Amino acid sequence: MADAEFRSGFVCFVGRPNTGKSTLTNALVGAKVAITSSRPQTTRHTIRGIVHREHAQIILVDTPGLHRPRTLLGQRLNDLVRDTYAEVDVIAQCFPADEKIGPGDRWILEQVRQVAPKTKLLGVVTKIDKVAKQVVAEQLLAVSTLLGPDVEVVPVSASRADNLEVLVDVLAGELPPGPAFYPNGELTDEPEETLMAELIREAALEGVRDELPHSLAVVIEEVLEREENPDMLDVHALLYVERPSQKAIVIGKGGARLRDVGTAARRQIEKLLGTRIYLHLHVKVAKDWQRDPKQLGKLGF
Repeated sequence: MADAEFRSGFVCFVGRPNTGKSTLTNALVGAKVAITSSRPQTTRHTIRGIVHREHAQIILVDTPGLHRPRTLLGQRLNDLVRDTYAEVDVIAQCFPADEKIGPGDRWILEQVRQVAPKTKLLGVVTKIDKVAKQVVAEQLLAVSTLLGPDVEVVPVSASRADNLEVLVDVLAGELPPGPAFYPNGELTDEPEETLMAELIREAALEGVRDELPHSLAVVIEEVLEREENPDMLDVHALLYVERPSQKAIVIGKGGARLRDVGTAARRQIEKLLGTRIYLHLHVKVAKDWQRDPKQLGKLGF
């Protein structure tokens, strides 16, 4: 960058479910701070991933996707998203290279322009490793036509790390000059317990049919050090579902599925904390919690 001034600010990736927003966040931060799942609305919290470069600090705000809400939870998630849009410096709308632009993309763009008309907009074409160069070129043209001539569009592949630094430079160029918000080396400002709960949720959603995503909430009850082995932590977590049939899905035959969830989540949590843990998982039914303001509050929404 020609401009040597240090820049810092907040960036929000938006897009339809499964456009690669969380994968891109993790690739730019260099660590897993956002849960990735092919299920829509899997992100529940505004996780901030922090990208450190010599010339800039970019704070990535990962929001739940905007969608047409069917429940009180859906409404609250949408409100959270709209508040975020209005407060960030740049909104980057993601479009996968392997899918044509559709009504969902147009609806999101409309919402963004309505809620944050003054916020700088950027286009990102993701998953360019999945298609031929010609298809990428066509998608870049289509996105450019949709967003307008003044909006820059950057093609990237998070899994192959293609063009990630180009994207960092373009984003940094749009941020205001100013000092870093966070100390060097800090990757997220989310409490560890929130991240642990998200990792358990991600593991529980892996390979499940459509019946679960919205209905699953995870709460970390307590984290205890073992007296006899201070290098080992006991993590107790509750998985809340809305119906007994969902409880059966999460637990699986003879508890097999819950054991798999525990194993997958434990590996990720140990990576996050840098220490060994023993994970205690319990599944509870909280009837229709998504529609009950009291239960929503209790579960942290």
